[in-house]
Amino acid sequence: MSKIRVGVAGYGTIGQRLADGVALQGDMELVGVADLAPTLAVRALYEKGMPYDLYLVAGADRSGFDALGIPVSGTFEELVDKVDIMLDSSPGGIGAKNKELYKAKGVKAIFQGGESNSVADVFFHGYANYEKGVGKDYLKLTSCNTTGLIRAADCLDRAYGLDRVAITIIRRVADPGDYHRGLTNALQMDKAPSHQALDLMTIMPHVKATGILVHTPVTHGHIITVVASGKKKITKEMALEAFEKHPRIRVVRIDDGFLGNASLFKYARDLGNPRGDMYEIGLWEDSIVESGDDIMFAVHIPQESVTIPETMDGIRAACSMQKTGAEATAKTNEYLKIGCFKKR
Repeated sequence: MSKIRVGVAGYGTIGQRLADGVALQGDMELVGVADLAPTLAVRALYEKGMPYDLYLVAGADRSGFDALGIPVSGTFEELVDKVDIMLDSSPGGIGAKNKELYKAKGVKAIFQGGESNSVADVFFHGYANYEKGVGKDYLKLTSCNTTGLIRAADCLDRAYGLDRVAITIIRRVADPGDYHRGLTNALQMDKAPSHQALDLMTIMPHVKATGILVHTPVTHGHIITVVASGKKKITKEMALEAFEKHPRIRVVRIDDGFLGNASLFKYARDLGNPRGDMYEIGLWEDSIVESGDDIMFAVHIPQESVTIPETMDGIRAACSMQKTGAEATAKTNEYLKIGCFKKR
């Protein structure tokens, strides 16, 4: 079987990581990435020796790239002509415009969380509804918070059955390096229910969900607390057993030094992970508590990298590479080396 040819539109925070993720998949080929300007990310790509071919989107000024000696392989349209599927991580709203080109060229596409759900055939998650995406032309990924939240909720749901969840999201205000937002010595409330709770119900319609979101002046990851009600009582031991088995959930403990979001970011850097990324969500064993018939726990969401595995799952679904979520997620995990620490 020939490799699936993949392109990435937008070489920013997510696009860089999508490109790296595809490059690691043994059954996929990264044809190239596309962007508008010689950003720091593009300059770093050049300084690293141009491991990925670069294409320019409409409106890009080629002279700016030429002045820096950054080689350009062609236009965005030429990139689309060479691929089976595009991963669109363009700024919100641009992906919907790009879709017209994808449709005209007969190319499949996967859009990131910033686009409207209406851009896609299926609102997609690799574990919770993989089969709905098989063979579809256009998928849209859930946001970073929703992706990690659904991993944990789906884990308990598959093991024991869930009835409802209530979440509180303590949301980092911006990615590291962003200057366009800045809360100082302040927290900011969003109106309830949060979109993550509504999105969870779209992916898992049999679970009733509600939630609150609070913006915080930090950059290294979100924290979500979850109160989950099972079809029957889920004890701490039962929840921990399910979480420990999940490849994309890293169970951590405060006494081991995992005091919060920055601890997990630092640990990822100490592991030598590029950019300090971590594909797994962190889940504090110390946070798992029983409250009557409910179970409560807290997870850490590494917002820059958490959606990358599910996007690889999306390629597998859209291109019918694997028919079931179990097969597809196992293949993605294998190539990204997710969950390897659980086998040691």
